Formats: sequence, structure tokens, C-alpha cells
Amino acid sequence: MINVTFPDGATRQYEKGTTSLDIAKSISEGLARKVLAASVNGQVWDATRPINEDASLKLLTWNDNEGKSTFWHSSAHLMAEAVETMFPGVKFWVGPPVENGFYYDMDLGDRKVTEEDLAALEKKMNELAKQNNVYVRKEITKPEAIQYFHKKGDEYKLDLLGNLNDGEITFYTQGNFTDLCRGPHIPNTGFIKAIKLTNIAGAYWKGDEKNKMLTRVYGVSFPSQKELDEYLHLLEEAKKRDHRKLGKELGIFTMDDDVGPGLALWLPNGTIVIEELEKLAKETELAGEYKRVVTPHIAKESMYITSGHLPYYQDSMFPPMELEGQRYYLKAMNCPHHHKIFAAEPKSYKDLPFRLAEYGTCYRYEQSGELFGLMRVRCLHMNDAHIYCTKEQFYEEFKAVNEMYLKYFRIFGVDKYVMRLSLHDPAKLGKKYVDEPELWKETEELVRDVLIKTKTPYVEVQDEAAFYGPKIDVQIWSIIGREFTLATNQVDFAQGRSFKLQFTNQDNKAETPLIIHRAPLGTHERFIGFLLEHYAGKFPLWLAPVQVKLLPISDKFLDYAKTVSQKLKKADIRAEVDDRNEKIGKKIRDTELMKVPYMLVVGEKEMNENKVAVRRQGKGDLGVKSIDEFIEGAAEEIKERRSE
Repeated sequence: MINVTFPDGATRQYEKGTTSLDIAKSISEGLARKVLAASVNGQVWDATRPINEDASLKLLTWNDNEGKSTFWHSSAHLMAEAVETMFPGVKFWVGPPVENGFYYDMDLGDRKVTEEDLAALEKKMNELAKQNNVYVRKEITKPEAIQYFHKKGDEYKLDLLGNLNDGEITFYTQGNFTDLCRGPHIPNTGFIKAIKLTNIAGAYWKGDEKNKMLTRVYGVSFPSQKELDEYLHLLEEAKKRDHRKLGKELGIFTMDDDVGPGLALWLPNGTIVIEELEKLAKETELAGEYKRVVTPHIAKESMYITSGHLPYYQDSMFPPMELEGQRYYLKAMNCPHHHKIFAAEPKSYKDLPFRLAEYGTCYRYEQSGELFGLMRVRCLHMNDAHIYCTKEQFYEEFKAVNEMYLKYFRIFGVDKYVMRLSLHDPAKLGKKYVDEPELWKETEELVRDVLIKTKTPYVEVQDEAAFYGPKIDVQIWSIIGREFTLATNQVDFAQGRSFKLQFTNQDNKAETPLIIHRAPLGTHERFIGFLLEHYAGKFPLWLAPVQVKLLPISDKFLDYAKTVSQKLKKADIRAEVDDRNEKIGKKIRDTELMKVPYMLVVGEKEMNENKVAVRRQGKGDLGVKSIDEFIEGAAEEIKERRSE
């Protein structure tokens, strides 16, 4: 018998060789029908793989990320089987799951997959799925595997085998398709109920442009047609909300080849959004007793050696510049500069917590293939701050940062979020992480304690910490359900010692502070990209670049419109006049398209009565109001930063 421990701590005994699927059936048939894979001692396995020793077990369903990944990877194999039936002799490279679905890279020789082929492939996949073919795992020796693919003349799989050793090679077969694969896979193809092949692209073998161009086919699959339909609806909605499309239409930002990839130029409307976000951050940080600082965009190599960033982070930094016999780097992060500011003057325990804040400009060398609108850029403006505190102060300081996140979520209408506690991997100490096992254990427990006591929703993720300490990555969801990594809250037990940062404690002895790195609004680039999608470009009044548009019915009322506009501007309301010689219907439609929150229509009646006819974006006519009444209401809405 073996002992199986479940996530709730309960333990049951089962016969040796029992599978996770058998265990699920022993609990309930309904559960067994949902199990896609299993986490056995922290490793994701096939649900049909025998367990031969004591183990911790988590049954994985569609609701688990690992369950989805297994489902989509299995769907990639199903697609490969369908491709083989239509394109005999095809050779496959890799077919991994991705964030939303899967793809497979393939060599079709001189043939091509067309858009028309996708429909036929979908139909074939559905036929194969209904056969309920089992995904069969088989361990195989390296010579056997080489012989198999040598006979097929498949240089791609032979290349993969070159990096594998005996004892770590497995084949998976479903129906008439066999592939070199480490797995895991779902129990059988019958779990796949709905399929959509979404895109055809080219991909160089191994991502190297010197190699052959392969065909990449993307797809997505679901356990039900209803879920696929919902996904496709969200996909269409996401296209409408694409921040690159909206950013161009609304005059928020532009990219230019002469400036360089990943380097955004903020247009006047985008700059207003930036300034409003900075204003919010400055108000919040002033209330939190932060001190604002400004640091240069470059620094000597020696500082990044001291901080430890060069050994761990150099691949993400721009190459150095040689100046006066010294090597300088573009700033990739603000923290070393802030540490130098902390060290500039002596500190005692009375000065702590010491909080430094900056909207600092940083430069990171993202690979060109990873650049994506505002979401992945090479120049970014970060809502950064560093808190230097004692161990006793840590709980309240870390808690206050998390509360700052929650305040921002309320302002921006973010209802769904989770804190991802990123931990280190003990096996990578000294390589990826600072080699201080006791400090890792202590600081990870400090962070976990805050999250538990404040009842903050969180998940733990191994091997994603910063090199100097554990961190929280904040995951938020837009209104259409897309997930974004927004910001970070990090603990640093290493750089204080590296920079010899000290304060005099109550016993008149030198002590090194703990450091909290935090960026609640992330960067302008990523956050504004998120907001464009979240609001579909319809910014709330306080954030909108143009808050009010005056629409005179004809040129006779242009002077009155300008007079009203000046009154609005004196009340700090951003207003413009549409002075085009166009019909009022077109002016209203165009202003709607530019997503201006308020339109004030003025004609003879409004001019004679010193009033305005108010229209609200998406809501239509709100009636006639006096100028003062409108200003009072709009000013209150702006001051309260309402999210409507």
C-alpha cells in the first residue's frame, strides 16, 4: 500500500500502481470526468500514470493552469495527427501549449497550409477527438528512439534526441500518431469537445533566422462548445480593445522606425494621461510620507557590479558605453540609485522607515521578437519606490504597500486580482539567486505572514523570485477577462549589505535595513496599455485627455462656445471647441468616436439662456443645464476620480 496526501492534508491509502484517475474515481465519478492531469510530488503527470510510492497529490482540472496546459498540449498532438492525414510525410518540430491555446511547428516541404485547409483540419480533429483514443505513454531507450526517427528521415526529432539521455525519453501515441514527448497528456481525446484553428505563421527552426522557415499553425480548444463560443466572443472584443489600435485612433502614442523599436513617443493626449497618473501617484505617496527624488539615466558599471545586477541581469541591459576610460550603462532599474541616496546622509532608527519615490525612466534590452506595443518596450517609466525599514517595521510597511494596490484597484475598477508570491529555488542558490538560504527562508515567511494575516488572495510560484529576495507580482484582469501582470512588491535582503547601507539602532549599533521595492502602478507603458483595453478607450472623466467638447450648431454660436470653453478651463476642466463647418450630427458622431466623456451642444436657445445641452459618451442626451451647474458636477466627478 502507498500513502497519498491531498492538498487539504488528508491522507488515504491505495494499492501500489494506482493511477490519479483511479483515485479520482474513488472520490466520485463526476470528479473523474473532469480530471485532466495530476500534480504528483509537485510534478505534473498523466492522470493514467501509475503511482508506485508515497506521494502528495493534486488532481488537475480545467480550472487549474496546469490542467489547461495539458489539455492544450494534447490538442497540439491531435492537430498533428490531423495534419499527417492531410499532408503525408510532414515532419514536426515542437508543439507546446501557450497562454491561450497551442501551436505546432512543421516542415511541409514545398506544400503550404492555407486558410481553407484550417477548416478541413478542424473537421478532421473533431472526428479524431470523438474516437476517444487514449494517450499512451511509453518509455523508450535512446537507440530505439533514434532508430525510429532515422527510419522516418525526421532530422528535427533526431536533433531533439541529441540533447536527451537514456531514462528521460518517452513517446506518446494516440490513434495513428506517435511523437517524441515528455508529456503529460489528458487521458483520451474525447475530452476535447470544441476546436478552433486560429492562425498560420512562419517560424524559423529553433528561432534562428539562418535556419529553415517552418510553418506554425495556432489553435485553441475547450471542453465544451459554449466555452469556445465565449472565448471567440472575447477575442473579437479584444480586437476592438487592442491598445495599439486605440492608441493610434485616440492620439495616445506612436512608434517610429527612426526612433527605434520599443521606444514609444507619447503624443499630447497620451502625455495628459501620464500626467494624471503621476498626479494620483504623487498625492498617494505624499499621504504615505514618501520623499520624491530624481536620478540620472546612466551610471558607471561599478554600481551595477555592487548591486549584483550585472551578473544576474546583464542580458536585459543595453550594451555599455565607453566614456573617459569608464564603462557606463543605461539605467535598467532605479534601485541602486536610490540606495546611493539613502547612503548620502547618516541615518538613525528615528529616520526609519525611509521611503524614496520616483517616476524613473529605465531602459531594458527586450528581444525584438518580444516587443509588443506598450506591453513590452525598451524605454519605460516606472512608478518606483524603495522603503528602508527595520525587521520590526516590515509587516506594517509591506501591508501598507498592498493597501495602496487595493486603493488603485478601486479607482480603476479592477474587480479581479491575485497576488502571486514568487519564491526562490534552493537548487539555484549562487546561480540565479543570492546564496543566503536562511535569509530566503526568513523573508519568504515574512511576506507570507502579511498576506495571510491581511486575508489577501495569493498563490505561490516557485523559481520566480528576484535574485535578491522574494516578491509579489500583481496579476489583474481587465473587464473582458484578460490577465495582465501589473506591478511588483519585492523584498531585498541583499543589496543593503552590498551597498553597506546602515542606520544606528536604539543600542547605538550599526544595522542594515530591510528594503522593499514597490511599483503599484507598474510602468506608464504597461499600465496605459492595460487601461486602453480595460476601458475600451473610454477613459473616465478625470483621466480623459479631452474631458469636454463644445459643439456649436452653427458658426453663429462659435463665440458663445468659446466663452463656455474658457469658463471650463478656468475650472481646470480640459475643453475643446469643434469649430468645423459641419452638421451637428456629424460633430456628435465624431466626438463619440474620439470617446470624449462630455459633449456640450450650444445653439440659440442655450446661448440666450446661458446654458448648455449635455450629452454623455455612450449615454446620450442628459438635458439642458446652466454652465455653473455643469461645471460643479463635472468638477466633483473629476475630484473623486470616479471610474464611470
